[in-house]
Amino acid sequence: MRDRIIHKALLSRKVENRLLSLFGEGKLSGTVHTCIGQEFSGAVVSEFIHSGDAIFSNHRCHGHFLSYTNDIDGLISEIIGKESGVCRGWGGSQHLYKDKFFSSGIQGGILPTAAGCAFAFKLNSQKNMSIAFIGDGTLGEGSVYETFNIISKWSLPMLVILENNQYAQSTSIKETMAGSITDRAKAFGITTFEGDTWNWEQLAETTQQAFDIVRNEVKPVFLLINTYRLKAHSKGDDNRDKSEVSHYESLDPLTKILEANENNIRAEESKIDELIEMSVEKAEQHGYSPIPADLVESALVPWEQVGQLQNKRVVNVINAAFKEAMGEDDRVIFLGEDVMSPYGGAFKVSNELSAMYPERVFNTPISESTIAGIGCGLALEGFFPLVEIMFGDFISLTFDQILNHISKFEMMYHGHVKVNMIIRTPMGGGRGYGPTHSQTLEKHFLGIPGLTVVAINHLSDPGIIYKSLIKSKNLGPFLLIENKQLYGANLLQSLPEGFSNEASVEMFPVSLIKPASAAIDVTIVAYGGLSTMLPEIVDELFQQHGIVAQVFCPTKIYPFHVSKYLDVFEQSEALVIIEEGQGFAAFGSELIAQLSEQLPGHLKKIKRINPPAVCIPSSGQMEKEVLPGKTKIISLIKELINEN
Repeated sequence: MRDRIIHKALLSRKVENRLLSLFGEGKLSGTVHTCIGQEFSGAVVSEFIHSGDAIFSNHRCHGHFLSYTNDIDGLISEIIGKESGVCRGWGGSQHLYKDKFFSSGIQGGILPTAAGCAFAFKLNSQKNMSIAFIGDGTLGEGSVYETFNIISKWSLPMLVILENNQYAQSTSIKETMAGSITDRAKAFGITTFEGDTWNWEQLAETTQQAFDIVRNEVKPVFLLINTYRLKAHSKGDDNRDKSEVSHYESLDPLTKILEANENNIRAEESKIDELIEMSVEKAEQHGYSPIPADLVESALVPWEQVGQLQNKRVVNVINAAFKEAMGEDDRVIFLGEDVMSPYGGAFKVSNELSAMYPERVFNTPISESTIAGIGCGLALEGFFPLVEIMFGDFISLTFDQILNHISKFEMMYHGHVKVNMIIRTPMGGGRGYGPTHSQTLEKHFLGIPGLTVVAINHLSDPGIIYKSLIKSKNLGPFLLIENKQLYGANLLQSLPEGFSNEASVEMFPVSLIKPASAAIDVTIVAYGGLSTMLPEIVDELFQQHGIVAQVFCPTKIYPFHVSKYLDVFEQSEALVIIEEGQGFAAFGSELIAQLSEQLPGHLKKIKRINPPAVCIPSSGQMEKEVLPGKTKIISLIKELINEN
C-alpha cells in the first residue's frame, strides 16, 4: 500500500505541473486549481474506497480524481477541452465525472447530493458509502451545517473529509474562522478524526479507522486533514508570504521522497512523465464536442375534447395520484417538512402517505436547500424523489441546488448521469398569508437549461400529469407549481353555454376554452391557479359585453415553444396575458417575444395584467386590490377591445 500511495501522490503532482505548463503554452483556458502539496490526501483516501461508493470532490479535485480513477488521458483531455475528455470538454478542471466520482466548483453545494447518495445506500441496505471532500473555506457555507445535521440525525453512511490548507483562496482562516474546525462536526454528534499529509502513513491508519466506522456502523464520520498547498490558488494568483510557502516546501513529504530517491522513484518519475506526454499528444489529436442546437418543437399539436372530469378537489386528486404511484413503485420517496401523518403537510397533499408507506415518507428539518440536494443524490442512485417545499416563497432557498446541481449534472457530466426527480411547492396568494408566504416566484426558474417547470390547473386532471411523469422516469428534474387557491377547488365541472374545453394531445396539455362557433375577439393566456376564474371571465365578457374570448392555459411553462400552438393565436388579433407574479421578464414577456417572431405584425392589441411592483400585503382587502381579480381583468379587457 505504501508504494501505491506514493505513486498516486507523484502522479497527481506531475500531472498538475504539466497542466500549469500547458496553461502557460496557451493550450488550455479557464482555471486550474492545483493540489500540489496536498496530494497525499487523495492518495491515502482512495486506498479505502470500495466499488459502488460515491465520491464527491470540489474545485481542487485533480488529485482526488487521479488517485481514484488513474485516468490520465481522460483528465488531461477534459481540461484541454477536447471531446476525448471524461465529460467531453463540458466540465473542465472543476467538474469531473467518472464511475461515481463527482466534482463541482460550488463550495459546499455538492454535500447535500452526497448525503442523498448515502441515504440511498442505507435505504438499499448496501455496504457502500459517500465520501465528500471539502475545504476549510467551505465552512462558511450554510449547506455544510444543514447536511451535518441530517446525516447525523438519520445516521447516514457518509465520510466528510475536510482538507485544511489554511487559506480560502487568498484569505487565511485566521481572518475568517471562529472556533475549532472539529468542534463544528462534534456539535452535531459526528465522530471526528484528525491527521495531516506530512505524516501520511499515520494518516492512512486514521483514515482506515474512519472508513471502518462509516461502513460497519452506518453512521457519519468527519476527518480533518491538515495540509498546505504549495502553489497558487489558481494558476499564478498567489500573494502569500514567500517565507511561509518556503517553510512548507521544506516539509513537503513528496519532495523528501524524491530527494532520497526511495525505491528508485526517479525512474518511476520518468515513466510518469512519458505517460503524461502521451496523454497530451492524444488530447491534441482530438476535436471538440459539437454544440447541440436548441430543440424547438414546431409541429402543430392536435387537440381533443376533454371529457367530464372527476367531481373532486384538486388536493385530493394529487394526494390520490401519489398514493397510487407509491403503491406501484417502491423507488418513489416522499421528502419534506411536516409531511408525515398525522399532519400530512401544510396543505394535506401528503395526507396518509406515511401511514401507508412508512419506510418511504420522511419528515425533514427546515433545510430547503439540503432537502433538494438529498433528492438529487437519491435520484442519482435510481430512486424517484418527490420533494415538497412547504411554501413557494421558500423555493428561493433551493435556487443554488436547482441551478448549479440538479439541472446541470446531466449536461455538465455529458449524459453520464440522470437526475429524475420532482420538486413541488404551493405558490401564490389569495389567503392573506402576507409578504413572505404569498409570492408567485416561478418566473425566476424559467430559462434554466435542464429544468422543466410545470404549473397545474383545474381544467385538466393533475393526477394524470403526476402519474405519467413518475412512470416515465427518464425526463430529468421538474419543478411543479401548485397554486394554493387550487387546493380547495374542484376540477372543472361545467363551462359557459356555447363553449368547449379542449386539451392539446401531449404529456403536459394546454387547456383551451373556446366558443363553439364565433369569431374570436381576444385570446386570454393564464396558467396555474388563475384557471379557476377563467370560465367566469369568458362567460361575463360574452353575456354582458358581447366580447368573444378564448382561454389558453398551459401546464408546461418552461420549456415553452409557441410554434406548436400558432393556429390558436392566429384566431385573434388581441392578446391578454394574466399572471399572478411580477410581469417584468416573466412568462408573458417570453410569450410575446416568441409571437412577435412567429407571427410578425399579427397582434394588434396586447395587454399584460400583473400585480403592481409591491410585496403582497397581509391585509385581505389590500391583497385583493394587488392580485389580478375578475372585475379588474374584465374591465381591462373591455378597455383593450374598445380602444381605437
